[in-house]
Amino acid sequence: MKKVRVRLGINSYDILIDSGLLPQTGARLKEIGFSGRVVIITDPTVKKLYGDTLKQTLDDSGFETLLLEVPEGEEQKSLETAGRLYYELTDFYAERTTPILALGGGVIGDLTGFVAATYMRGVPLIQIPTTLLAQVDSSIGGKVAVNHGQLKNKIGAFYQPRLVISDIAILKSLTPGDLSDGLAEAIKHGVILDKEFFTYIEKNLDRIKSLDAGVLETVVFRSAKIKARVVEKDERDFNLRNILNFGHTIGHAIESVSDLRVQHGEAVAIGMLAEARISSKLGIFKENEMSRLEEVIARAGLPIQIPALQLEEIIKAIKHDKKILQGKIRFALPRTIGEAFLTDEVSPSLVEEVLTGWNE
Repeated sequence: MKKVRVRLGINSYDILIDSGLLPQTGARLKEIGFSGRVVIITDPTVKKLYGDTLKQTLDDSGFETLLLEVPEGEEQKSLETAGRLYYELTDFYAERTTPILALGGGVIGDLTGFVAATYMRGVPLIQIPTTLLAQVDSSIGGKVAVNHGQLKNKIGAFYQPRLVISDIAILKSLTPGDLSDGLAEAIKHGVILDKEFFTYIEKNLDRIKSLDAGVLETVVFRSAKIKARVVEKDERDFNLRNILNFGHTIGHAIESVSDLRVQHGEAVAIGMLAEARISSKLGIFKENEMSRLEEVIARAGLPIQIPALQLEEIIKAIKHDKKILQGKIRFALPRTIGEAFLTDEVSPSLVEEVLTGWNE
């Protein structure tokens, strides 16, 4: 088993990475001091695949378990859904010490994390990510949120989990599209901080796509290490952590304008290409590295074309981005593969120039 320690003082926690961890969950929770009631929040598909296994391990370890099901879809990341879950937790007599387990992908992780952060001013959160995207990125670092209107993650908090359990065996059930979705975030980690990791993904894409357990474990482990080190230095996203937003400023805008029909990883892939082109236009990111990035994204099964969306609406959504500071949009741009930098000197006109005529 591989383990990554996220060192955040009293909020420190471990990320456990291995095949076959899910049936050990009950024992793992007891190891870190939990007993009594526990709540699982998941969606119908994941419940069918893994809900019984998780509930059984908890029951066998002496926990009183409540399993709550949330319909699938990004639209479930809402204050309305959170409100329904508060009622369920109240009826179960969940207490300040009752852990809530997020069993699912990014939507379940974000929603459950938001509920855990706000119910009774905070109850313990355990992340059990079931997608590659969640294992390499969204389950780590404590960003939890719900959407508001068309704006993604507009209402949220920084709330660290007590434990992250990444069972590589679970990834065997992913569709090719779900796998590609997660690869976008892994590729991002390589571009911004680790050239060797980017090269590893580049060389092992076929093995990743064939769900080679050893390679997937390495991808999750190295991504977790990269994100953990960034979060440790900037937990609240004031400076360095902003580099993790490479591809997300334009990517989130595309998600929002598409009414969340474009998957997160797909939007981030397009966002990475757009933001890399911005860096190239500024004379920084070299053309040969631009080609290398585009090739990896395409080979990963991710889009390199923008969906048919209104450019004006994308620009408008970018202006609502959470990373705007004193009226300026802050971008994370690649300097080279393996290194990124932050800037608020990207004009809306340059963004428009890069996006105009993209698919022609």
